[in-house]
Amino acid sequence: MAADARLRSLHVYPVKSCAGIALESATLGARGIEYDRHWMIVDAAGRFLTQRTHPRLALVRTALGAAALELTAPGMAPLELPFGWPDDAAALRAVRIWDDEVAAFDCGAESAAWISALLGTEAAIVRAATSMRREPDARWRGTVPASVDFPDAFPLLVCNTASLADLQRRMPDGQRLSMERFRPNVVIDGPPAYAEDATAEIVGDGWTLRLVKACTRCSTTAVDPATGAAGVNPLPVLRSYRFDRELRGVTFGQNAVIVAGVGRRVRAGEALTLRPRPAALPA
Repeated sequence: MAADARLRSLHVYPVKSCAGIALESATLGARGIEYDRHWMIVDAAGRFLTQRTHPRLALVRTALGAAALELTAPGMAPLELPFGWPDDAAALRAVRIWDDEVAAFDCGAESAAWISALLGTEAAIVRAATSMRREPDARWRGTVPASVDFPDAFPLLVCNTASLADLQRRMPDGQRLSMERFRPNVVIDGPPAYAEDATAEIVGDGWTLRLVKACTRCSTTAVDPATGAAGVNPLPVLRSYRFDRELRGVTFGQNAVIVAGVGRRVRAGEALTLRPRPAALPA
């Protein structure tokens, strides 16, 4: 399952549930691609906010500058979030993402006013602390260390261009989908549709990812990334042939943990080896 696989594209999403950035190359950090979901938006109670309830977050564009992350949105002045802020204990606050309560750094009153104005509700932006410890469920990641910042669960999400093409063929006429809706970090090209489901590991130039759990999809896939409004919804079509009873949801793509290569530079276009999962023993 190796020869024709290539890394089609790389994507980072600096602020959880905001627009991502396509990259030619990226550093593979201990918690995933550097700066991925490193910032998060929370409500007044410290609970995380996403496009599931606030689809306008899709309108927040992100750009990685030399010293800061820049956020832009329609009708808003640009906002900069410096990379080099110290881990100031006085700025720590408790935030909640799913069932995890962690301490994160508040990015300050200016950023809170900016995001509150965009969403029309009290909100704030927080940054993951270097000391924060949040790990995916051990039932899926196994013994591989897999600390994360603010993704839903895993360091990386892998999708396959052939799988998207297959889904597109099943969609009603005129309903077009882009890979952007599925928010992958790594997009592979070459293997047949859904080959990722049967893949144990993806090996690149000095790095290895282990695919550990199919990604169950939510209403974010129905938000038009260009407008932040409800658009084409792939979930009913996916449900017709991609419903996983064990996971109790429809799946598209595979979550991954990093087995080897932290600190390596990963590059779009590089050749990949896909190692298959062992065949199941007969019952």
